[in-house]
Amino acid sequence: MNAPDLALTDARQLLDSYSCIVPKIPTSETEARELRQALRLITARSESENLGVCADNSQQGYQSLADYLEALGYRVPFEITALESVDCPVYIKFNTAKMTHYLKTYEGEYRGVLISCQSEEEEINGTYGHFPLDLFALT
Repeated sequence: MNAPDLALTDARQLLDSYSCIVPKIPTSETEARELRQALRLITARSESENLGVCADNSQQGYQSLADYLEALGYRVPFEITALESVDCPVYIKFNTAKMTHYLKTYEGEYRGVLISCQSEEEEINGTYGHFPLDLFALT
């Protein structure tokens, strides 16, 4: 069963509910599907996004980043196996306007993806998340 289409205000409200100090995890496939739909709606209306990925290691981080980029309609501009492998927690920042990224080690506790949308529409602008690293895995 497909989730009903979300209105922009509903999508914003749903994303805002995931934007908190303590990460929120969807508790069902229906909630995850609705969250994916809301993210696609908001990012489709923004001019560009910055994605921040906090992961246990670079392999996990780059895979999550690739899944999010593909799901949001971007081509993945890197081969995961060709990138630096770091076996400790990392932060990867990706800019969709420039299609560039950087990686650095990360000592924080959070794991997940932050998405910062830039738009002339005030309702779209904002930073959302932390979203689950695997939200778009195999979708």
